[in-house]
Amino acid sequence: MTPKRILIWYRNDLRLHDHQPLSSALNTQAQIIPVYCFDPRQFTQTSYGFPKTGAFRTQFLLESVADLRQSFRKLGSDLILRLGKPEIIIPELVKILNIDAVYYYQEATSEELTIEQNLKTALAALGVVVKSYWGATLYSITDLPFSIPQLPEIFTQFRKQVESQSIINSLFTSPKQLPHLPEIETGNLPNIQDLGLGKPVFDSRSVMKFQGGETAGLDRLKNYIWEQDCLKNYKETRNGMLGENYSSKFSPWLALGCLSPRLIYNTVQTYEKERVKNDSTYWLIFELLWRDYFKFIALKHGNKIFYPQGLQGISIPWKYNPKQFEQWQRGITGFPLVDANMRELLTTGFMSNRGRQNVASFLTKNLGINWQRGAEWFESLLIDYDVCSNWGNWNYNAGVGNDARGFRYFNILKQSQDYDPNGDYIKHWLPELKDLPPSKVHQPWKLLPVEQKRFRVILGVDYPQPMVDLEQSVKVNQLIYETAVRKNLG
Repeated sequence: MTPKRILIWYRNDLRLHDHQPLSSALNTQAQIIPVYCFDPRQFTQTSYGFPKTGAFRTQFLLESVADLRQSFRKLGSDLILRLGKPEIIIPELVKILNIDAVYYYQEATSEELTIEQNLKTALAALGVVVKSYWGATLYSITDLPFSIPQLPEIFTQFRKQVESQSIINSLFTSPKQLPHLPEIETGNLPNIQDLGLGKPVFDSRSVMKFQGGETAGLDRLKNYIWEQDCLKNYKETRNGMLGENYSSKFSPWLALGCLSPRLIYNTVQTYEKERVKNDSTYWLIFELLWRDYFKFIALKHGNKIFYPQGLQGISIPWKYNPKQFEQWQRGITGFPLVDANMRELLTTGFMSNRGRQNVASFLTKNLGINWQRGAEWFESLLIDYDVCSNWGNWNYNAGVGNDARGFRYFNILKQSQDYDPNGDYIKHWLPELKDLPPSKVHQPWKLLPVEQKRFRVILGVDYPQPMVDLEQSVKVNQLIYETAVRKNLG
């Protein structure tokens, strides 16, 4: 029997373009009922006491949902909004509206999967058809050259196999018009205070003003690739830290599904045909492959990505020094590169990939502090938080993930000199160091008393002394790590 009414449950897929559940429902000629639930569990605290979804993330989410609702209204429909648990809200709507089927996109990690299962159980009791789809990645699960249990543990092996043996499916068409909703209270968009948070203040030093939603995501895609013509230099500039266009900045829209990875891929392909095809155009797709890989790894390994031992099961005796962790959070470690990045994150909800690698290395390899705390801090603050990429990358940086290369650490001083040679990024976020010349800005702890007066930065007053010795702290933590690895090999 053809369903007459299909409910589309939206989560991290806040778009109309390339949306298989929506496209499939429209093909049935059914009445479409789009629904988004603000789940109160997403606005509680993490296990270490941080806001699970902080103010920057929440603001971006609210903007994204508002934009999706507006898009539905333009096409003659609307988006039903509710505050509550989806596994309770959706069965209620099913009964009120006589829904025949519920369609949605699948997720990859335990909290989301548990909600899916609870919803399916509730809907089964009501005799409702449930259809779930996979659409979070560039490559579909069904098109991989291996099953998820056989997924390679090394990224390069994964990449080579999918590139040579798999295809990327074409886009699903965007709807031009949608059927009206039945009589129902559509609900109001909550404000950020309703969700227990204060409105974040935009800082003019931010790399850009991130606006949530499919409309803004499509604008960014067009601006970065076509109008600014930045794609042709992406590989050379992607390790930057200062400015709007050193990298694509697509990640916040990808994280909430406002942009489809396949749409980005198609846009790159068109750019290669019309303008230029080079290492940079490939490298953007390469980054999307990493994103795919982390999603599939989460499917393969389940909750292991959240365990302190990580995917490799290495029991490292991590330390916890509350004062040191707070210094890292606030960007007052005494190491300018770390501090500048952590203050950018705290102030804007964003940080470059280069910055993330360095601050994660510093927390785990110099301070020896449990990487899970860092992962949860990022979860709270990052507007582009993606559960699989975040926890997968932290596994990797802590040396407990797949594809890890033993005790691999970032030389903070060398990184600072290589990627911010004149200290422009440092001075942007650490105004107390603005008068230091390039030769001094990376190592302010070496300033003589007369230089501190000349450059108006008194160590221990205007800027902190280094909290650890870089070389010595690495040696200590390397010994701890290697001892733990030997025990693990047993």
